[in-house]
Amino acid sequence: QVQLVESGGGLVQPGGSLSLSCTASGSIFRFNTMGWYRQAPGQQRELVAVIRSGVGTNYADSVQGRSTISRDNNKNTVLLQMNSRKPENTAVYYCKLVQGGGVYWGQGTQVTVSS
Repeated sequence: QVQLVESGGGLVQPGGSLSLSCTASGSIFRFNTMGWYRQAPGQQRELVAVIRSGVGTNYADSVQGRSTISRDNNKNTVLLQMNSRKPENTAVYYCKLVQGGGVYWGQGTQVTVSS
């Protein structure tokens, strides 16, 4: 069984930075896609960034240049560094893993951008 555990959410001031971490446990394939999505109140869940084993990264246009996704394959961990936060970035951020035809989600971590 695959489990994803996120950490690093919280309160950040506008213009500030925040890092999110997600660690996968269980049967994790060598080649997979891990990523981050977010869902603001009353809105649909949307892509933030994904990183594919041996392929590369993909970012939403809204975060391009202000966020960096990376992974540590030895630890089955994906990191999201977010800079220059704006109030509209307030949302629950979810980690996602796709492998072998399966899709797995973390429980989500709240990020609030406010002064």
